[in-house]
Amino acid sequence: MKTIKLLTTAFLFIISLSSFAKDENNTEKLKMDYPVKTYIDAITHGKVKGLSDVLESDAKFTLTQGEKIIRFSRYETLYSLKNNEGIHQNCATEYKIMEVDAAQAIVKVTLKYDTFDKVSFLSLANSKKGWKITNVSTSFVTPDRP
Repeated sequence: MKTIKLLTTAFLFIISLSSFAKDENNTEKLKMDYPVKTYIDAITHGKVKGLSDVLESDAKFTLTQGEKIIRFSRYETLYSLKNNEGIHQNCATEYKIMEVDAAQAIVKVTLKYDTFDKVSFLSLANSKKGWKITNVSTSFVTPDRP
């Protein structure tokens, strides 16, 4: 009888620990910087797992190349990134929160390569399921570096 009680107690203890870990993980995913870091990992390190979870279903992507503006859907972007899964970019990355309130945020993400920068502005919306990326506008700039 003591063995059954001991096993039951141990089992309940393990289940309670795993539920705390799950709650902590879900709490992390609700934070505003989670989709930003997930996006950066996908772009710079080819880690696309979880990216679809942080993109709004109708997310839009634009790429400005001089006078030309190219538009991509969520599906096209995910397909392209999945084809480049595991590829690491040779760049330094930084991001800056430009504006944030309880419902929305604008984040600037800069990928610094040797001769140019890739600058993306991410628009995020706060939903019941956490922060989601709704729009990404990207352009390439040639910075003045010493």
